Amino acid sequence: MKKSIKLSALWLLLSLLGACQGSDDQAKEPIKNQVTEQVPVKTEEQVAYQEDPVKPEVKKEHADLLNKYATFRLKSDISHLSEQQKKILPLLIDAAGIMDELFWLQSYGPKNEFLNSIENQRLRKFADINYGPWDRLDGDKAFIKGYGPKFLGANFYPKDLNKAGFEAEATTEMKGLYTHVARDAEGQLVAVPFHQKYAEQLDQASTLLKQAANLAEDTGFKKYLELRAAALLNDEFKASDLAWMDMKNNKIEVVIGPIETYEDQLFGYKAAYEAYVLIKDLAWSERLAKFADFLPQLQAELPIADEFKQEKPGTDSDLNAYDAVFYAGHSNAGSKTIAINLPNDESVQLEKGTRRLQLKNVMQAKFEKILVPIAEQLVTPEQRKHITFNAFFANTMFHEVAHGLGVKNTINGKGTVRTALKELASPIEEGKADILGLYMVEKLHKMGELDTGEIMDYYTTFMAGIFRSVRFGSSSAHGVANLLRFNYFSEKGAFSFDVTTGHYSVDAEKMSKAIASLSEKILTHQGTGDYDGVKQWFEEKGSINAQLERSLKKINEAGIPVDVVFEQGMKYL
Repeated sequence: MKKSIKLSALWLLLSLLGACQGSDDQAKEPIKNQVTEQVPVKTEEQVAYQEDPVKPEVKKEHADLLNKYATFRLKSDISHLSEQQKKILPLLIDAAGIMDELFWLQSYGPKNEFLNSIENQRLRKFADINYGPWDRLDGDKAFIKGYGPKFLGANFYPKDLNKAGFEAEATTEMKGLYTHVARDAEGQLVAVPFHQKYAEQLDQASTLLKQAANLAEDTGFKKYLELRAAALLNDEFKASDLAWMDMKNNKIEVVIGPIETYEDQLFGYKAAYEAYVLIKDLAWSERLAKFADFLPQLQAELPIADEFKQEKPGTDSDLNAYDAVFYAGHSNAGSKTIAINLPNDESVQLEKGTRRLQLKNVMQAKFEKILVPIAEQLVTPEQRKHITFNAFFANTMFHEVAHGLGVKNTINGKGTVRTALKELASPIEEGKADILGLYMVEKLHKMGELDTGEIMDYYTTFMAGIFRSVRFGSSSAHGVANLLRFNYFSEKGAFSFDVTTGHYSVDAEKMSKAIASLSEKILTHQGTGDYDGVKQWFEEKGSINAQLERSLKKINEAGIPVDVVFEQGMKYL
């Protein structure tokens, strides 16, 4: 990360950007029955959903589900863009819309027939938000009669798939990120590359990116668009990932393609289509840049044995700030992200690092509409002064930076952490990023690089953020990660609860110790590829206890939204 500028200057600048609208991290979830979930990650062999041939019927108890979401309009000042750049935006948004169509096919099936069968307009909107009849913020529970549990493998695999049998017989191609698994005429499993299965839609998206590339004035952006257009047609994304890492000065940004694997809860093998269209704040991004420079030092000082920190994070990593103007596909399903850390390709990360994109308008909205109201309900009054946007922004930013720390490949020959931990890889990676992000905050604060606010600001805001994220549901990797961490910090005394007032408080000394010990625990699980150990941890410590259940019920009854839903598109720009 780059250099200079103390965060105090950044926060001053941030206050001047107060018009930012949006919402934080990842989540707009209905709060309802989530507190009754016992295990945050579903581990059953497989569950095929059942569709009733009759018209879907609204469950009475879910009539007001849409109230879980606060509406937020995605807009940005584009007056500083050139005429060529303004012509690029609708092309990128149209391409993103195709990713939305593809994600519907991956997660549920054809969109229009399903939505048109729902007469209640509010329920139809809720189904659109969730990309199907399952509530993503309530453990993927069906909210329309006639549907059983969501199949853990979404539409990536046959619904009759036996998990153990697949593991025993699957080829490397079948386990690939960019293949759909189907049965041939003889009933045998086959791998169908995404670029073949979705050829028509991907050809359209590729053409739009090529048209945008022809208009691009920034050479780095032009190269990326050309390579990404080609990658959509052959599923070879590394060249475009490397080109994306090299972009530094483009004012418009698009993240597009099959990227995250959270939708595949059966194995975590398959990437889902998504897109973001963003407007870059060049001045603010320059001020954030210095922090990537600290990655090698922070990696070397991780609180774990040397054998777990031999990988060297790439030095091309950088931080940038944006206004989000369009979300599509996986990124728009259920809970919404407020920051991006990509590429996911481990070889690119080791060669060049990653880029961290802070979506400041969405972040500001979630802080104001969700985090502050939660803190007023659950944080002890004496510590509420420590709930600050500065700390929230820093904690979120360093969560993304921390994805570059730790281990990408196991130390005992089990392959990458992602393949060794299977469907548990995503939630434990999110937990790693959360805890190592806070570890980085501690380190940089002591070094004088974070000279705004007390360390208690970061600790207390972090605790309040856990309450926000736990509400995302058991189908969210971030919700799972926060639940495990809440229980860990509570056991270590870092978080304490006053039964008389119903408020929580932070013990700074115990918090610091818990950060170090939890960092070591997670890195050990990842570095050894300890699937059984992680599974046992999730099962033993992944439940919501009665105390937390009452606390979540309190904020639910206060009417605090769980996340945001967007008004977006060219008409809002």
